[in-house]
Amino acid sequence: MKQITTAPRHHQLTNIHTWTPDSQWLVFDVRPSGASFTGETIERVNIHTGVVEVIYQASEGAHVGVVTVHPHDEKYVCIHGPENPDADWHYDFHHRRGVITTHGKTANLDAMDITAPYTPGALRGGSHVHVFSPDGESVSFTYNDHVMHEWDTRCDLRNVGVAVPYGPVAPGGKHPREYAGSHWCVLVSHTTVNPMPGSDEINRAYEEGWVGNGRIAFIGDTLSIKGEKVPELFIVTLPESASGWKQAGDAPLEGTATTLPAPPKGVIQQRLTFTHQRTWPGLVNVPRHWVRSNPQATHIAFLMRDDAGVVQLWLISAEGGEPQQLTQLTTGIQSAFNWHPTGKALGCIVENRIALCDALSGEITFLTADHANSPSADAIVFSPDGKQIAWMEEVEGFRQLWVTETGL
Repeated sequence: MKQITTAPRHHQLTNIHTWTPDSQWLVFDVRPSGASFTGETIERVNIHTGVVEVIYQASEGAHVGVVTVHPHDEKYVCIHGPENPDADWHYDFHHRRGVITTHGKTANLDAMDITAPYTPGALRGGSHVHVFSPDGESVSFTYNDHVMHEWDTRCDLRNVGVAVPYGPVAPGGKHPREYAGSHWCVLVSHTTVNPMPGSDEINRAYEEGWVGNGRIAFIGDTLSIKGEKVPELFIVTLPESASGWKQAGDAPLEGTATTLPAPPKGVIQQRLTFTHQRTWPGLVNVPRHWVRSNPQATHIAFLMRDDAGVVQLWLISAEGGEPQQLTQLTTGIQSAFNWHPTGKALGCIVENRIALCDALSGEITFLTADHANSPSADAIVFSPDGKQIAWMEEVEGFRQLWVTETGL
């Protein structure tokens, strides 16, 4: 294994799409920790030479982070906090946006309109963890809403949204914090403040992953009959045409003063797992993970405890059915994970080491031996050519970037 960065500062990888398409550079931000959004630059480092380049520099008091890369082009998308933050408007779940940087030019991904009447295709709050679809055409994100936060914080529910290349969207600009965006943005999940216990209703949608280019899977928090939170796996099928993205369903795409933006017509939210009666119900939130489809878009992987309470990798068909336990570990999966580009294996942390899990047998192959410090559980990411895998590991108090060969 090889340490790539050495500077005495933190280097933060996002949980997916952190490599340039040529598998030569790792892209990162410089937040001091995952929970502290104070970095000012998006950068990349060459894994062979160690050369570091600044991709984007924030200004006017804004901060940036959580960068991901387009699968085929020199495009980067990241979270951008507000410029000139003040006591009333500063970085928060509902005060942030996505920006796309292409060959040195940067533009807002999502438009912001917080003044009624609201603008279809614009958002009203903050988008987060932006991930390109496999074909690079669309971008998924999670979302919180400023209008709902101001009206009743209980109604500012986390949701999943998509930005599609059918913009630009230019709100009227009646508020100084409003701005235009390059993409048409809508929410695709449906949440409710008070889910009915035992039902398919959810009050939170999060940790999403693309399933091919036309579907998105995510974790949704249901309630058991006893009213306890049970995270389950859901999937939505997306519109196929530009007109489909712009056609409202049974509620306005742009939302109202007392309701969240709503999914386009025909977007159906389906529940894939039904775990309320298991000994350990629900997908796990610790370790934090994002549900991931294989490149063939046939199976979705997620983390759930077995009957002994051990966190294992599970697979389920993207069409539904019974989940199948993939790993049979005694110590459990310790991290987020990703699929190898071939779909033949998944990368994760087991026993504080970087490991490959065979996608058919569940057999574990360790890629690293002893680590001075345990690898970070936040990001285990394969290079696009499948030959390398990257992670973060603390060295003398700073998160540094590391890679090792996969042998695949």
